[in-house]
Amino acid sequence: MKFTRKSLCIPYALWLCLFVVAPLFVLFYYAFTDGTGAFTLSNLTGFFTDPNALGTLVYSFAIAIVTTAVCLLLAYPTAYILATGKLKERQGVILIFVMPMWINFSLRITALKELLDVIEGNLAMYPFLNAVIGMTYDFLPFMILPIYTTIMRLDPAYIEAANDLGANNRDAFFKVTLPLSMPGIMSGVSMVFLPAMTNYVVLDMLYNSTYIMGSLIGSYFSAYNWNGGSMIALILLGIICLFTLLGGSDEEETKARGGALL
Repeated sequence: MKFTRKSLCIPYALWLCLFVVAPLFVLFYYAFTDGTGAFTLSNLTGFFTDPNALGTLVYSFAIAIVTTAVCLLLAYPTAYILATGKLKERQGVILIFVMPMWINFSLRITALKELLDVIEGNLAMYPFLNAVIGMTYDFLPFMILPIYTTIMRLDPAYIEAANDLGANNRDAFFKVTLPLSMPGIMSGVSMVFLPAMTNYVVLDMLYNSTYIMGSLIGSYFSAYNWNGGSMIALILLGIICLFTLLGGSDEEETKARGGALL
């Protein structure tokens, strides 16, 4: 039997159909039906008329925005120094940032909880701050790596050309490096912002009693309200799709690789 590219794609296509497409159909079915299986929009309207659900959405957005901003402020200088600096042990430094991702998530958050307990004395007094610290600790590598990769791909000739045209290092950074690194920034933002809205495990392990969207979805399914939980999951899926569309185009990726300004 001769293997072709199409035949090699069959297992992957079957996997997608069974574990991606089929669950999405189930999600849509429960989201737009009631307990009897009849079509309804009450799950959708119920979410946007429920003050608790909307409050949870706003709180989740607030945590995600602050977490993403903190990660970006910490990650961009780090990625820039790693990509452009003359570090002899660059790969070793990158490994230091990646290694925490190899450690069990529960162990990392437990260690962070113990550290915060020593510093704060009572974790329950600072729920929002604890959530941001925990999320930042968990998602920072996902912001560093795409920015680092994008800056590494930039053609140094652009910086040299900017300097030849009279731009100092500051102007070259803000007018050349920063715009061309936007695809990496948008990729990092999407990888941090969206999980930060739903990762309720961090909040639970840091003794945070507040709800975010992941907690809300979990409470619906725990109460066997699959219809309401599926609708909330579908709304979050729409937000993910929106961020993906706004996260950058192929043209931006080409620019980041250094091939669109020729």
